[in-house]
Amino acid sequence: MASYSQKVIESVRAKNTNEPEFLQAVQEVLSTIEPLLTAEGKYEKHCILERIVEPERTIIFRVPWTDDQGRIQVNRGFRVEFNSAIGPYKGGLRFHPSVNLGILKFLGFEQVFKNSLTTLPMGGGKGGSDFDPKGKSDAEVMRFCQSFMTELQRHIGADTDVPAGDIGVGGREIGYLFGQYKRLRNEFTGVLTGKSLNWGGSLIRPEATGYGCVYFAQNMLATRGDNLEGKVCLVSGSGNVAQYTVEKLLQLGARPVTLSDSNGFIHDPDGITQDKLNWVMELKNVRRGRIAEYAEHFSTARYYEGQRPWNVPCDCAFPSATQNEINGQEARTLIRNGCRLVAEGANMPTDLEGIGVYLSSKILYGPAKAANAGGVATSGLEMSQNSQRLGWTREEVDAKLFNIMKNIHDNAFEHARYAADTTKDFTNYVVGANIAGFVKVADSMIDQGLV
Repeated sequence: MASYSQKVIESVRAKNTNEPEFLQAVQEVLSTIEPLLTAEGKYEKHCILERIVEPERTIIFRVPWTDDQGRIQVNRGFRVEFNSAIGPYKGGLRFHPSVNLGILKFLGFEQVFKNSLTTLPMGGGKGGSDFDPKGKSDAEVMRFCQSFMTELQRHIGADTDVPAGDIGVGGREIGYLFGQYKRLRNEFTGVLTGKSLNWGGSLIRPEATGYGCVYFAQNMLATRGDNLEGKVCLVSGSGNVAQYTVEKLLQLGARPVTLSDSNGFIHDPDGITQDKLNWVMELKNVRRGRIAEYAEHFSTARYYEGQRPWNVPCDCAFPSATQNEINGQEARTLIRNGCRLVAEGANMPTDLEGIGVYLSSKILYGPAKAANAGGVATSGLEMSQNSQRLGWTREEVDAKLFNIMKNIHDNAFEHARYAADTTKDFTNYVVGANIAGFVKVADSMIDQGLV
């Protein structure tokens, strides 16, 4: 007879056949919390799984705007408000051609449990558009953002839904979105996070996801009496998360050797130093160039067109680009080449087969909802500063981020006891993180009745 979680997984599969990323996320969470569901019958009694896999609200709208040639363009906008049991919806906006409802439901579902793990009062949501900011002028991006916010502003607010940035939505886009919200609503509130420091942003917010991921890795290594000093590390991506993952690795004595973008990756065996990283930041954040230029500028590096960095021998891997960038074969290659730790900076960067490889190999594996929660945690700290009309120092925010990531690690470590394969020599952080995040949300849903 099928278990409670398996029955719900099959129901989700039947209802969402064209949303593979969402199905993958649901299966990954529900299949790992089965030991808790068996021990605690109240969750099935209250139909928590059936309720938690359905967004509370899904908003889809058109976004018309004009390009620099005066031509009318039309994109599709989304906001998936997934769960508000522990606080207002919180989660990023993604502007990328790949954006569709299934991807945003996967991201929103993951966000529910990630936000729960931070211990901050934030629900889960996600949104965005299939608009591509690459190659667009500032004026085009502004016109798009203003049109997008003209509709979105009806559905968000400081105590309702607080979006942030994600892929394709950086400081420029947040600024244009906030300006239009303020103009339409005639109020200055903390409705968006990732803002500029001049008007309500938080120090450490740009660094938070990358820094937090490295802090989580540091805590995992500490359980084995180890640290990051001298470790050869692979980092994918070259955007915000990857950049600050490299920076924190350097600060802790590691040697990051790769970066990538959608066209390929660079391998610098000598290591990506702080000076080289500063050059990358200028390349990606200002000139918006391609990572191939790194190998043209630094003779120590080689560029690999159309490839990902997972065949390079290493001690640790930090996938920080996008979902499903590591498959089962690439995970096996990582293990074969000496990798003993994977900490996920991107959202769901490893597919289900790859996760199975990590777990069967008994390596230290920090799943995304735990390891990359530093970004949304610092967004929560920004919300607190906005509510109090305060600004904390860089040191204060970094210390709070470090403590939040340690608490997330320790909470996942503690709840991993439910996993059959957890021993004194191996911790199943997947089970631990999923159960720790689930319990807080599910118990809150029961407390609040059938809503």
